[in-house]
Amino acid sequence: MPTLFELKQSLGMIGQQLSNKNEELSKQASNPNVDIKDIEKLRSEKEGLQQRYEIVEQQVKEIEQKEKAKLNDKTSAYQKLNGDEKLIKAKAEFYRHALKPDEFKAPSHEAKKALIALPDGNESGGDKFLPTLLSNEIVSEPFAKNKLREKARLTNIKGLELPRIAYTLDDDNFITDEDVAKEIKLKGDTVKFGSNKFKVLASVSDSIIHGSDVDLVNYIENALQSGLAAKERKDAFSIISTSESQHMSFYIGDKVKSVNGKTTYEAITKALADLHEDFRENASIYMRYAEYVDIITTLSNGSTALFEATPEKVFGKPVIFTDAATHPVVGDFNYFGINYNGITFDTDKDVKHGEYLFVLTAWYDQQRILDSAFRIAKVDNTPL
Repeated sequence: MPTLFELKQSLGMIGQQLSNKNEELSKQASNPNVDIKDIEKLRSEKEGLQQRYEIVEQQVKEIEQKEKAKLNDKTSAYQKLNGDEKLIKAKAEFYRHALKPDEFKAPSHEAKKALIALPDGNESGGDKFLPTLLSNEIVSEPFAKNKLREKARLTNIKGLELPRIAYTLDDDNFITDEDVAKEIKLKGDTVKFGSNKFKVLASVSDSIIHGSDVDLVNYIENALQSGLAAKERKDAFSIISTSESQHMSFYIGDKVKSVNGKTTYEAITKALADLHEDFRENASIYMRYAEYVDIITTLSNGSTALFEATPEKVFGKPVIFTDAATHPVVGDFNYFGINYNGITFDTDKDVKHGEYLFVLTAWYDQQRILDSAFRIAKVDNTPL
């Protein structure tokens, strides 16, 4: 069955032929020297073209009516859904068309409205930008797998620059922490977030694509969010890193001051005490759960009371557990930022495994606004 576009092309061609044949018939009929049989032949050809034109015209009308009915059905279907259901349906339309454009139509008008600013396809082959809402959700939603997001400053701003100190006073000597003063003098009073490129691939099977809207959306977004979280966590707590991402790590380059103690508990408490009071007031502790268990086992001395207490009661500060923390990191994580400078997507097919790939390309950076706001708690004679 020809498409609506092909039928309209044919209708235009037949219409042009019919117009030419009409003109030719008029000229021949008004010429007394033309044999009547030739005129009859032209009239027969004109009638044939007229019949063809009417048949194709009717086909175009029928298809347009069906398309209009489908659009009305889709609009009606969206109207029956609540806000969350509309969003799931819209996302599913976007993902299905992105992965299999030959099988699934472009997102409907209702889907585009729900996703906000759905970009048109780039015919020149340039970057394909995610719909505004999808980009914000995938980047900005807190991930359980990256505990840093619970405390960090998270932004999605191109060319972001932030002041190291958010306020100033008329008195030039208002900064009372010597470490902060030295750091600002050395590095300047602003921090600029760069653009470090990486990709996240979500492999999607055909059965997922043809499954329910909820399963498709959850599968793709969980995969993408997990990939972003893994990258952020790896860069922040890495002890071996590339030159482009070394500045993101708390551990590389001795930029964050280490505080030693005979035990992990002593090192953490001394690290907290070593922070300036402005940072200590809002400080949190990132550490491994196994280290925490060792601490309360030692401190409890056979009693179960500490095992029932919250980690915050043990240290007096919020504790966030992550196995990525080689050594506990203590500090005010308002001075740690994660910024995304842009996100694009592409799709491909993994022929070997028979799966479709939704590929997210992200440009991002992680920066400590002030190294002075953090401490690394180390046990004596423990290598970094």
